[in-house]
Amino acid sequence: MDSSSTRRQATRAKLYEAAVTLIAEQGFSATTVDEIAERAGVAKGTVYYNFKSKTELFEELLRHGVGLLTASLREAAEETERQGGNRVDALDAMIRAGLVFINRYPAFTQLYVAELWRTNRAWNSTLLVVRQQAVAVVEGVLRQGVDEGELSQDIDIPLTAAALVGMVLVAALDWQAFQRERSLDDVHSALSRLLHGRVSGR
Repeated sequence: MDSSSTRRQATRAKLYEAAVTLIAEQGFSATTVDEIAERAGVAKGTVYYNFKSKTELFEELLRHGVGLLTASLREAAEETERQGGNRVDALDAMIRAGLVFINRYPAFTQLYVAELWRTNRAWNSTLLVVRQQAVAVVEGVLRQGVDEGELSQDIDIPLTAAALVGMVLVAALDWQAFQRERSLDDVHSALSRLLHGRVSGR
């Protein structure tokens, strides 16, 4: 990668960080391009050099953030397989990877979850695409588990994958907002018990 591409990626990263923080704090409509530029420490023209509009910046922010999450989930599954773990081990590792991501990028996660429930946004189609990318990684592991006989044939793979991703997102946001005294290990342990079906104590 040449130096100009590296600089542009660094600039975009600063703009993503500024935008996600401001939009999480005050909402999309209330956030201006001037504020994003100021928070990122760049000229307003730099924003428009990289993105045609604030809406495009937000769409690219969604792609960027969910892309990072998807990559971390995939790497967790692949690393588990390299170490000889089974599919449930892979799902457990993905839960932890999701928590690590959310702990590192809480503002993005809060924003992403909030936008999932809005239906009147210009970027809804983008949001659906990037959501499916993350869920598809979990679906793939579930499908392998079913095909190999490790998991029940009765599993509804798309719904179960969505439920696992949703469980991690909502539990982590609750942790971030209301249970900060808990460690990441505490939260992972609780969700791991749910994954392994050990809530009943049997």
